[in-house]
Amino acid sequence: MEKREMLYEGKAKRVYATEDPELLIVSYKDDATAFNGLKKGTIAGKGVINNEMSNRLMQRLEKAGVPTHFVEELSERETLVKRVQIVPLEVIIRNIAAGSFSKRYGVEEGVVFSQPTIEFSYKNDELGDPLLNTSHALALGLATQEEIDTIRRLAFQTNDLLRAFWSSCGVTLVDFKLEFGRLSDGTVILADEISPDTCRLWDAATGEKLDKDRFRRDLGGVEDAYAEVMRRLMEHEDC
Repeated sequence: MEKREMLYEGKAKRVYATEDPELLIVSYKDDATAFNGLKKGTIAGKGVINNEMSNRLMQRLEKAGVPTHFVEELSERETLVKRVQIVPLEVIIRNIAAGSFSKRYGVEEGVVFSQPTIEFSYKNDELGDPLLNTSHALALGLATQEEIDTIRRLAFQTNDLLRAFWSSCGVTLVDFKLEFGRLSDGTVILADEISPDTCRLWDAATGEKLDKDRFRRDLGGVEDAYAEVMRRLMEHEDC
């Protein structure tokens, strides 16, 4: 597949056109940002890990009935994906209180919820990705009710599948962010990535953070944490 002009460059990825208008190439970078881009840095090897981890997890989800944009891994940093129009909603599923949820609601980090929660935020960097509810999303024309219902269903299904898989790896899935997109026929599918950049992952035995919080909070050992999560995924891939 021929890589043509760059269509978009975000905080963590570049997106390129191909000769097929329905397919794109995503290239993962080592750049790291936090707090809506206020903190910037580099995590060596992050792009390679995030690319491979996302691809393996999305293939696992596809087999379980969650439609994704994944088509083919082209190299250690590049993947062929279906072209989608991203729905401008960031979807956050939380199993345990942490991060902004703990700060916002005064809940101690580590409190396990009786059932997962879902949050939507408006995907808009200039506005700081504000939280919104279904009524707001409909009023702003960000998605239809049918699309929101589909996104909710797929997000909770993804949580069930990923939480069980990570548990088999000795890792607790605390929370994670998903993005969805529309194919040319309007079908809503999972897009973006699933990685330590977008998931909070704690060691199930020790509670050690194995995700981008090590970068956000200057905890050190960021590269080692990413590599450890990838090692566990590879060891338990057949589970």
